[in-house]
Amino acid sequence: MAIFTGVRTLKMGGREVWPLVEGGKGVSATNHASSGAWALAGGVGTVSAVNADSYDVDGLIIPQIYRAATRRDRHEELVDFAIEGGVAQVQRAYDIAAPELKRGIGGININVLWEMGGAQRVLHGVLERTKGLVNGVTCGAGMPYKLSEIAAQYGVHYYPIISSARAFRALWKRAYSKAAEWLGAVVYEDPWLAGGHNGLSNAEDPRVPQDPYPRVAELRATMRELGVPESVPIIMAGGVWRLDEWANWLDNPELGQIVFQFGTRPLLTQESPIPDAWKQRLFNLAEGDILLHKFSPTGFYSSAIRNPYLRGLEARSERQIAFSTTATGDHQFALDVGVGTKRYFVTGGDLLHAREWHGAGFTEALKTPDNTLVFVTPPERGTIRKDQADCMGCLSHCGFSAWKDTDTNSTGRLADPRSFCIQKTLQDIAHGGDPDANLAFAGHSAYRFASDPYYSNRFIPTVKQLVDRILTGA
Repeated sequence: MAIFTGVRTLKMGGREVWPLVEGGKGVSATNHASSGAWALAGGVGTVSAVNADSYDVDGLIIPQIYRAATRRDRHEELVDFAIEGGVAQVQRAYDIAAPELKRGIGGININVLWEMGGAQRVLHGVLERTKGLVNGVTCGAGMPYKLSEIAAQYGVHYYPIISSARAFRALWKRAYSKAAEWLGAVVYEDPWLAGGHNGLSNAEDPRVPQDPYPRVAELRATMRELGVPESVPIIMAGGVWRLDEWANWLDNPELGQIVFQFGTRPLLTQESPIPDAWKQRLFNLAEGDILLHKFSPTGFYSSAIRNPYLRGLEARSERQIAFSTTATGDHQFALDVGVGTKRYFVTGGDLLHAREWHGAGFTEALKTPDNTLVFVTPPERGTIRKDQADCMGCLSHCGFSAWKDTDTNSTGRLADPRSFCIQKTLQDIAHGGDPDANLAFAGHSAYRFASDPYYSNRFIPTVKQLVDRILTGA
């Protein structure tokens, strides 16, 4: 096999690895099988520790069913599930890759979202029981200041996910400089191209993507200014498909050592744990079929396949009108559909819209935290209210259920019916649910499965075959 020019192994987190990292995809879209195989091939495999699967004595997945009556108690069940699942996945991944790992080649990381419910407790629980197995912790979806402290406590490296040099500077000055020796790499996640949740800020236009090169060059300049050693790589994540498309990033003194993270392509491998229906759906995507949206209950932007489920959320949000509780300004017309005896005043145009939606079967108006009403069908209303009531606190701060990981367990705002229960839909799609009826995270390059000749006739490679292919530049 001919290795692409400029690609060579390097030391990262004390391990000898190819500059290839598997993106960690939760819930259960990256598990021991894929990450263990990735590490065995000499890269860094990434176990998702976001509500990972655990197993019974017969090796069958234990369904994550919540039996407690209160949200607080269900949250404790969730943390227990997450720790048991994370430990099980790490142990199994290590067993797969052990022949190479014991020689100092390849590595196993775990991935967590800082905004997931009980993130710090889960990290402590998993790392305490997997000593010597985990090389590092990759963490994003928030500003994980305590990541370095926790990683250092267990002697593992940390890999913060950031989307700007400014974010890294803040993390370094507040916390990371105190545990500098455990910084394995800095993951730059392109907020316009990466799948799943991303770090798009309020100052950036989701409709105007920026070239990642100057942003990564600025990150390296910031790292140098702060005294971060040149031996600490930057991991480019988001939009990475073929290495020959990134040739000018290799052996580039302005950027320093660069490693590439692949999140989307590993979805379509034989070891990938996602169901076959989801894999087959990936072959049918066209350019533009991935939507950067803000329906996630985290409040972050995220990227997913624009399937019927996501289009339904778009339509729900469009059936939305502003209201006032008194007749004021343009809001002079009493709303007479969807609200029973409650008094809301809307504009004349919105009154006509509401009557039209009501006539089409969207007869229930639900209040949002932003003084608007969204119109849904009675079955939709029932599903929304049940999902909100069944909340188990899977996020530290959830817009959909108004759960917050504090003493009061409340955000102090209304639950937002424009969003959805992310735990429910990610668990469903990962365990056999219809990929068109659930949230299906994917990077914006996923449409390339349909046109890349490597996947002709719906070929699905093993992880080793994929890694070998990537190393050739293709």
